[in-house]
Amino acid sequence: MSGGGMKVKEQCADYSVLKAPESMASGWHRVRLGDIAEVVRGVTYKKEQASEKPAKDRLSILRATNNQDGVLVLDSDLIYVPTDLVSDAQQLRLGDIVVATSSGSKHLVGKTAQVKETREGSLRAFCAAIRPATDIDHRYLGYFFESREYKEDYIVKKALGVNINNLRRGDPEEISVTVAPVNQQKRIVAEMEKQFSHLDEAEAERARREGRSYETGAQLLQRILETRRSQWQGKGKHKELAAPDTTDLPELPEGWVWATMPKLGELNRGKSKRRPRDDERLYGGPYPFIQTGDVRKSDGVITEYSQTYSEFGLQQSRLWPAGTLCITIAANIAETGILKFSACFPDSVVGFLMDGSEITTSYVEYFIRTAREKLEGFAPATAQKNLNLEVLEAVSVPLSPLTEQHRIVTELDRRLCLLRETEAQVDANLQRAERLRQSILAQAFSGRLKLSERSVGEVM
Repeated sequence: MSGGGMKVKEQCADYSVLKAPESMASGWHRVRLGDIAEVVRGVTYKKEQASEKPAKDRLSILRATNNQDGVLVLDSDLIYVPTDLVSDAQQLRLGDIVVATSSGSKHLVGKTAQVKETREGSLRAFCAAIRPATDIDHRYLGYFFESREYKEDYIVKKALGVNINNLRRGDPEEISVTVAPVNQQKRIVAEMEKQFSHLDEAEAERARREGRSYETGAQLLQRILETRRSQWQGKGKHKELAAPDTTDLPELPEGWVWATMPKLGELNRGKSKRRPRDDERLYGGPYPFIQTGDVRKSDGVITEYSQTYSEFGLQQSRLWPAGTLCITIAANIAETGILKFSACFPDSVVGFLMDGSEITTSYVEYFIRTAREKLEGFAPATAQKNLNLEVLEAVSVPLSPLTEQHRIVTELDRRLCLLRETEAQVDANLQRAERLRQSILAQAFSGRLKLSERSVGEVM
């Protein structure tokens, strides 16, 4: 149980109950997170109060990037602030669930990790702690934040039309949580841990049988291909894809392998068959319609859209699922963004879709950024550049082991987050300097500018 001071009302039946499915088991209820947990806001401070060096009169503050794949890393990438800025409530406690409420990286907002060890520390301003009530098993609530319901149904919906770089105050409290009766929570957690342990043991045994300590890039590629072959059964003859041409490619680190995107997943152009494309019947419905400009300004994660398709529009297009990597091949070449919601897009955008491999999709998205300049060179220099799908199909991706992909994506997220913070500070300084410049000009041309004696003498 959590050590928090908040205590919920007696039993689930007395909670502030939200509308729940009729199929829900007896005694289970939908409740607001705010009714079963306290949301502790992070520490606020001024930039000059922060330091990257620890001291006796300072406490560590977590960044969003300290959440690495659902595990809190407490030994690096910390900021230290004076102790008197941190209240007792803001000290991390065993069972707290740390959630990134704001970040320079769209990939990190909404990510959670549970505190599984107690240590002196606290939360930075863009993080919050969800502290379960004394009658809620903290492990039970922690598992909820690993669920697809939270990650897709809640976080993705919050991204629609809203800047996902920031969860607004009050958003966490409104999360809808399915709560089991108190006497069942521990039993549910025990069963989940048992089954997850069996899954881990099965994977470890598979690795031992294959004589490996981890899955190499080649083994990962083979597993992906085997899965795709099995899913193809009943759809006719499966077309085996050619291996990438590695003649002029550099040697890869041990455990890595070259692969093409068609080997890793589906790579296809979007659809928009209707002509003319400005037919008003296509638009104004419930289906997001992504265009090249939406991808260009997405910064790697597509959370907003400026146009929608109607039912008529959907009939002549295709609805791609959340998690699809969008790659532009017209106007803006090789701009990329991962969909956070289902959407249609035209044939000026290519979709790359992998089943159940969010981390590899992010890894490929980062790699395409590095190849953007070369891909632009393949687009004919016409009035509007266009890139053939065949060019993308031939792009060789250096596929690392899955564990290494996690580390690479996490590190890139962290560094880009720091870069955005630095850029934001530079922009703020430039704006401040411009305001001062305009103030001086206004004083000069209104006769209110105070001149030094030397300046007066020079004028005389």
